[in-house]
Parts: sequence; C-alpha cells; structure tokens
Amino acid sequence: MDPSQIAQTALYEEVAERLRQRIFSHELPPGTRIDEQALTVAYGISRTPLREALKVLAAEGLVTLRPRRGCFVTEISEQDLDDIFPLMAMLEGRCALEATRRATPADLARLAEIHAQLEHFAGNDEIERFFEANQAFHFQIQEMSGNRRLRQVIQDLRKVLKLTRLFSLSIDGRLQQSLAEHAVILAAIEAGDALRAQAAMHDHIMSGRQALAKSHAGQELAT
Repeated sequence: MDPSQIAQTALYEEVAERLRQRIFSHELPPGTRIDEQALTVAYGISRTPLREALKVLAAEGLVTLRPRRGCFVTEISEQDLDDIFPLMAMLEGRCALEATRRATPADLARLAEIHAQLEHFAGNDEIERFFEANQAFHFQIQEMSGNRRLRQVIQDLRKVLKLTRLFSLSIDGRLQQSLAEHAVILAAIEAGDALRAQAAMHDHIMSGRQALAKSHAGQELAT
C-alpha cells in the first residue's frame, strides 16, 4: 500500500486530523472545494469515513457543507473576526487571571522558556516558527489555569482563527509588537498580578484583531 494512504481500519478521526492539518497549513486554503473522490483515492478509503470526518470538521467550523454543491473550506469574514476576537479576548484574559493565581515555579519556568523561543524567532524573523511558539505560549497559560472547560472553548475558537494564520504577523512591525505584548503578559504572571495579566492578555488578543484589519485593508487596496 502507498504509505500516504490510510488503512481501511483507521477511524474517521484520523482522516479528520489529516484534513485539519492541510487546512491549517493552507494547503487547502479558505474557499477551496473538497474533492471527495480524489481524497478517497489518495487516502485509500471509502466515502463513509471521509464524510464522517467532514461532519467533524463542519462542527468545528473549518469546513462548510452546502447542499447540492459540496463541501468547502470555510472562509472567514470580517464580521466573523469581529465576533470571535472580543470573545477570545475575554476568555483568554480569564485564563491568564486563573493561571496567575495557580502558577507554580515550574509553570513560570516553562512559560519563560517559551518566551525565550519567541524572542529568538522574532530576532531571526522566523514568522512560521514564531507562530508555533506563540501557540505554545498561549496553550501553556491555558494549562496553567487548570480550567478544562475554558481551555476547550478557547481551543475550538482558535481552530477557526487558524484559517487566517500568519497574516497579522506578516505586517511590518507586528512581530515585534506581538513579542512585546507577550513580555508584558509574562511579567504580570511572574509578578503574581492576576488582574494585570488578564488585562494584558485581553489587549494582546484585540491587538491581533487590529493587525488583521490592517492586513485585510491592505489586500483590498492592492487589488
């Protein structure tokens, strides 16, 4: 069997994960029609696990099922972003507050280590690797919060936001701005100032929304 194919006995979750990663990497960019026949051939599977996988991705908001037209990678509108970012800012702000109150020395050491990686990648203008370290920084704070339900809601929203990945960080000056914002969050958590950590995280998330708005405005002017 071709090593790229999925065994017939594999669960639909594996198919969903493969498609999820292709969407996150923009190998399947927003608006792309999912070619079910081509995927069944490429993965060596029947249509049943593929369609179950697409239902999972639809529930996550990553694909949109259109009757009689097929399945498409979800396109995120400006209104979607205006809806999601304030919610994300509120939720992640709360996460930072709870993380600060529960942080252990080991937690703080790990968070500082990730921030050092952010500094390194920003210094070398490695946007892709900065993006991944940024995800790790936020996930570490979510883990530190100890709030499983809050973490799950945030992760579900972040999956949708990955449809716009990297664009804001590509704007001139945004990489360094983002790094500075992370430094403020880290300092507040290390100082044990839960309310300041909450406010800093809230402002950081909303700053990302503003950067995306500038990015999209620039794209419209260029077309």
